[in-house]
Amino acid sequence: MPSELQQQAKQPVSAALAGPYGHPFHPILVTVPIGAWVGSLVFDIASHLVDDPDFLARGAMWLIAVGVIGALAAAMAGFLDLFAIPAGTRAFRTGLLHMTLNLLVTAAYTGSFLWRHADGGPSGSVGASQLVLNAVTLAVLGVSGFLGGKLAYHYGVRVADEATQAEGFAPARRHSARH
Repeated sequence: MPSELQQQAKQPVSAALAGPYGHPFHPILVTVPIGAWVGSLVFDIASHLVDDPDFLARGAMWLIAVGVIGALAAAMAGFLDLFAIPAGTRAFRTGLLHMTLNLLVTAAYTGSFLWRHADGGPSGSVGASQLVLNAVTLAVLGVSGFLGGKLAYHYGVRVADEATQAEGFAPARRHSARH
């Protein structure tokens, strides 16, 4: 039976803003920045492999911008989820570290976008420094994602309790076909 503190971490602070019980919005929203930023790294690398790299360098820059906007939306829902976790617990400390890393990643990508956008935007292959910044920032995002997974799968933050989960494993009822 989950403790009172565990039950608190499973309930949304605001179902309208953070998602209903057992189905939080934060994990859905993080797919946007993750996908955009992974795509930007692929474009950065590809810009060194083609004869006309401008479109890839520009695409990477705009994927970074899409990722930053998506990260801000994900951060709002994640911030509400953090407040569902009781302070002073391991789960709360893990959530604070997860949030801090995500804010650093978002700041780094914001800086990367501004750097790339300076002087009229990119031309030619993406610079080595910008590519390395992208790769390192994405690696930090991976560490943060590991911590987010720990919050959900290890500590059960915003995950339905076992009794609710058990409903999915009950035998399906058969409906008789009547005409």
